[in-house]
Amino acid sequence: MSYMNYADTINGAEGRAYTIINGTREEMFYLKSIEAKVEKTKSEGKTLGKHGTQHKATGWNGSGSATLYYVTSKFRKQMLNYMKNGVDTYFDVQIVNDDPTSTVGTQTVILRNVNLDSVIMAKLDLDSDDPLEEDVDFTFEGIDITGSFSAPTLNS
Repeated sequence: MSYMNYADTINGAEGRAYTIINGTREEMFYLKSIEAKVEKTKSEGKTLGKHGTQHKATGWNGSGSATLYYVTSKFRKQMLNYMKNGVDTYFDVQIVNDDPTSTVGTQTVILRNVNLDSVIMAKLDLDSDDPLEEDVDFTFEGIDITGSFSAPTLNS
């Protein structure tokens, strides 16, 4: 029986993320975690000869969340521009998984037309000794995979 080397699993702290806003690429050094997922939208229906409900994919919805250290005003300024001027900001986020201890290599995913759902505009927490963080939910309208993992080496 073949098995994968545990060393080929991906360490979640090994990688980078970047925002690409108006053509300017900037490392998201303040990022603690990010997760983006795609959910299919489906219609339901029945056909003659089949008693059960069937499903057909009709589209998709991209959404995600990120936890950031509270050290950047970038997203607050974007929200303020929307609040005061009605100008909403869409941008790309590039996420690179790059664990040098794994033989599967690097994966690069670009989330296209990311738009923030909400932003914490100000925060204090007198009861915490931990660094301030903020959770940000977002949607995205497209995705590209510009670099893919290779298959892990299997042992027998």
